[in-house]
Amino acid sequence: MSRLDSFIRRLEAQRACLNHAASLIRGLDGEVLELGLGNGRTYDHLRELLADRTIWVCERRVAAHPDCVPPAELLLLGDMRQTLPNARSRLADRVALAHLDPATGDTVAGKALAAELGPLIVPLLRPHGVVVSEPALVTDGLAPLALPEGVEPGRYNLYRRVSCRSPA
Repeated sequence: MSRLDSFIRRLEAQRACLNHAASLIRGLDGEVLELGLGNGRTYDHLRELLADRTIWVCERRVAAHPDCVPPAELLLLGDMRQTLPNARSRLADRVALAHLDPATGDTVAGKALAAELGPLIVPLLRPHGVVVSEPALVTDGLAPLALPEGVEPGRYNLYRRVSCRSPA
């Protein structure tokens, strides 16, 4: 498969998963967290899809299309490994939907970053909140969900926050 075809399939899977996640949280109060702004396409889609929700964005530095830059008060600038712990005071148990797309371009680096970020995302999620993620997440407190029809396993991922078991 050409890189162009792979990219198109990835974007189709991303859109299908975001649309499905929006339907999964329809009855769940909460905010949205976009982890990685990039050029702003996904943020723009989330603004349209979930227009009634507050959308927070984590990004190292803004390089998005000017029409796709979030308001300054909803932008968490810096390395997500630092901004997410700092955001707990504002967002703990308030996020209904989180989308993680670090877009590192490096599969190994993306998986490593996802492994670090997963435990930082879970405390921000409301119970039953949903995570849409391009790298797979293996984190306590998240259970995988079925993918929408047409999305190949491993192309994109969906998770729901579940109760964490207390240590015995």
